[in-house]
Formats: sequence, structure tokens, C-alpha cells
Amino acid sequence: MTTTTTTATTTTATTTPPAPGFREALAFEWTKFAGLRSTRWTLLTTGLLTVVGAVFVGLSGSLQPDDTVLGGSLTLSVVSLMVAGAVGALTVCGEYASGTIAATLTAVPRRGRVIAAKAALLACLLYATGLVSCAAAYLLGGAVLEDGEYAPGEPLPALFGIAALFALVGLLGLAVGTLMKHSAGAVVTVVGVLLLPSLFGPLLGDFRRWVAGATPTAALEKLTQTSDASPETVGSLGPWPSLGLVAAYTLLLLGAATWRLRRRDV
Repeated sequence: MTTTTTTATTTTATTTPPAPGFREALAFEWTKFAGLRSTRWTLLTTGLLTVVGAVFVGLSGSLQPDDTVLGGSLTLSVVSLMVAGAVGALTVCGEYASGTIAATLTAVPRRGRVIAAKAALLACLLYATGLVSCAAAYLLGGAVLEDGEYAPGEPLPALFGIAALFALVGLLGLAVGTLMKHSAGAVVTVVGVLLLPSLFGPLLGDFRRWVAGATPTAALEKLTQTSDASPETVGSLGPWPSLGLVAAYTLLLLGAATWRLRRRDV
């Protein structure tokens, strides 16, 4: 008698759960951002500095006769830009310092999506912070300064451009932080980009307006219509083209940071 043994091979299909989409990655980034005390307080400082500066400048009477209420009220906005850059750097460097970056990249394997979610969150938060704080600073500055002593300036649409500049500097900090992975080095680099071209510009001779004029600080001075924004110091490029130039090299640097993150282990 022949016994025929039939072996049935059962293939168990294992399904891999789909990678989190952009909405899930964005929610994940918001949870981390809101849960970190350092990023919350740094973001709050970004807005408060501008408002406090407007009151201080107004009460001290330190404006030049040819300055505007807008330019004088936003005198400390350049410091706020530095803090905005620090917010961007801390968003990613804080994860490297705590070691949670590995968990982030495990939860969201597509690293380009991680950077995109961080960038979108930062841009929205910093834009809103910049717009609200700068508008409040302008209104407070106008209330503190004597009526008719200074020209008011043109706050619209300049305030929207200044808010966009806050977002761009935050993205610049994010890009530098992703490339360097160290908070101190990234923050110092962003501050250097904002300040060093203006500080060392007089040593560059005729190239001063080309170097200093390409910085976020120069775009800020043009948008705030301060009397310090002369063509000799910040170039003859208009405020909106200057903002576009800052946006162009910030996005290029962010693209380079994304490319670098994709090609290293963590």
C-alpha cells in the first residue's frame, strides 16, 4: 500500500504597517516641541524681546530725528531674530543631545519627512510669533512716542515680511543644527551669520554692501525702514528682493541638511 503524503506549505503573509504620513509626523513634532521647556521659553522670549524693546526705546527717547516709529519700535527685533535662530537649532540639536533622534527616525523612517515636519512647525510658530509681537511693538511704540515727532513708517505690508524673516531665520537654525548636531555650535553659527557681516563690513571696502546686504539683518533693516539701512552699508537691493535672497539660500541650506541626514546613520 502506497501512502501519499501531501505537504502543504502555508505562507504567512506579514504586512508591514505603512510609514507615518506628513500629518502624523507633524503631530509628533508638535508633541515634542510642546513638551520641551527650553523650546517653549525660547519661543516666548522671541516675542517678548521685540515688545519690551519698543517700550524701552520709546521711553528712552533714543531715536534719531530721521527714524520712523516702525524702525524705532523694532530696534530689538534683530536680537529676536537671533533667538528665533536658536529655536530652530534647538529643535533638532536638543534631540541629538538627549538621544531621542534615534527614536524619531525609527518612528518616521522617511528622514526627509522628519525635516519637512520640523520646518513646517517652526515656520508656522515663528511666523505667528513674529507677526503678533512686531505688530504689538509697533502699536506700543506709537503710543509711547510723542505724536508727530517721528514719521510712522509703512507697517503694511512690511510686518508680513518681517514675520516671514523670523520664520526663515528659524529654518536657517534648523538647517545648521541638522548639519552640526551641536546646540552651541549651531547657535553661534546663526548669530555669526546675522552679526559678523555687519561688524566686519567696514574692513571689506567696496564689497561691504554685497556681503552685509545679503544677510537677514540687512533684510530686517530694510523692512523696518530704519535710518541705518543706507545703500552703502546694506546694498541697494530692495526689502522684498532681500527677503527673497534670504529665502533662497535658507532653502538651499535646508535641502543640503536633508541630504546629509539621509546619508548618515543618525
